[in-house]
Amino acid sequence: MLTYPQIDPIALAIGPLKIHWYGIMYLLAFAGAYGLALWRAREAERGWTAEHVSDLVFYGALGVILGGRIGYMLFYQADTLFSNPLSLFRVWEGGMSFHGGFIGVMLAMVLFARKYGKTAFQTLDFIAPCVPTGLMFGRLGNFINGELWGRPVVDQTYALAMKFPTGGDVLRHPSQLYEATFEGLVLFLVLWWFSSKPRPRMAVSALFLLGYGIARFGIEFFRQPDFDQHLWFGWMSKGQLLTVPMIVIGVWLFWYAYRRNVYDWGPRATQQKSQ
Repeated sequence: MLTYPQIDPIALAIGPLKIHWYGIMYLLAFAGAYGLALWRAREAERGWTAEHVSDLVFYGALGVILGGRIGYMLFYQADTLFSNPLSLFRVWEGGMSFHGGFIGVMLAMVLFARKYGKTAFQTLDFIAPCVPTGLMFGRLGNFINGELWGRPVVDQTYALAMKFPTGGDVLRHPSQLYEATFEGLVLFLVLWWFSSKPRPRMAVSALFLLGYGIARFGIEFFRQPDFDQHLWFGWMSKGQLLTVPMIVIGVWLFWYAYRRNVYDWGPRATQQKSQ
């Protein structure tokens, strides 16, 4: 059994100014994405500059924040939003949705691509390997806040167990750490390795959809659903329901990428350009 460390969610307080760990995690997420994207622009990809990267991360940050908040209210608090639209701006009460942020980022990437004359999937393939580290920091922020805790542990022999201050006097799965590991670190390593090899356009984006979708769907079995959320078919959470389209689209996109067989760099790209 693990012991929850009871971390103060406020990292630093200077008079009335309070800096929360969750905010620091967001800063680390954006800083990490920026650093990784710079590395890719200089070492691994063609046709990307530091200016491209700066604008790309800015667009992405707007997509994450706006999409994440709007998505959370639409997906999880629709009744509250429609009865009181101003609740959308109560960001201090918490509430961000990955799926909303994902949609927001995709829209932002399309706008970025149009500005710089790139295709949407050239842009998405470039930034996708830089995203999982941000997801990792976000889940660590959830862990520090003691939120989004896991379901009760049935058999401690084969599972981690932890008591969360907001989770009742029961042992629960530290699902935030599961998500930080598999949706964050593991997915990052897989995407970083795959994207370092010549591969057809769309394939990296497809692998992100598949990798995140499978990891999130599986880990949802260990995560406690929100008390006011309906379980579809008696077992499927809202997070799993929203993740199914990602898996389906990821499979189709992977197949289509290799069938279309368009390469942006590497030997095949050179050969295609010479034909």
